[in-house]
Amino acid sequence: MQLTPAFSVCVYCGSRNGASPAYVDVAKTVGQWIGAHNGQLVYGGGNNGLMGVVAQAAADAGARVVGIIPKALQTQENTRTACTELHVVDTMHERKRMMAERADAFIALPGGIGTFEEFFEVWTWRQLGYHDKPIGLLNTEGYYDGLLNFAQKCATRLSQRLANGAHSQRQRSHRTVERIGTSCRLHPRAQTR
Repeated sequence: MQLTPAFSVCVYCGSRNGASPAYVDVAKTVGQWIGAHNGQLVYGGGNNGLMGVVAQAAADAGARVVGIIPKALQTQENTRTACTELHVVDTMHERKRMMAERADAFIALPGGIGTFEEFFEVWTWRQLGYHDKPIGLLNTEGYYDGLLNFAQKCATRLSQRLANGAHSQRQRSHRTVERIGTSCRLHPRAQTR
């Protein structure tokens, strides 16, 4: 295992496997891709569902795995104690802050309301200029099609009222791991965080 990862990506995803076997497959592929490209996974620290799948696949592929989990969720999300680094924090706010600080980019896989909330928060932070890190949706089997259509509809309606067009879509959406990795500029960096 390398000491300095080439990049660090935060992956948001479900604590359940979801309705389609393709979601498990893509979580494995993302974890393997991160390891194969000498990256580091930053994620919610759970061992259940897609979170556990992506973490195991990343670890098996040689990636550093940084898990960050609130004390209150340790039992519910079945804390993954085999992380390279495991941080048990007091609150969700602390978890999200630490995940954002440790990542060079953010990718959302299929997930539920928690995944949506975390993704929207980093998207909002980017929109407001708190960071300029790439963010992306891995749109497995069209999982995010409805959300993307809704976001486009909102952006179109807002841009009709806002002359400066400040509320445009700035996330990336792709259906393959390779395309999202390239689009989110996941490449070697000079130092680790």
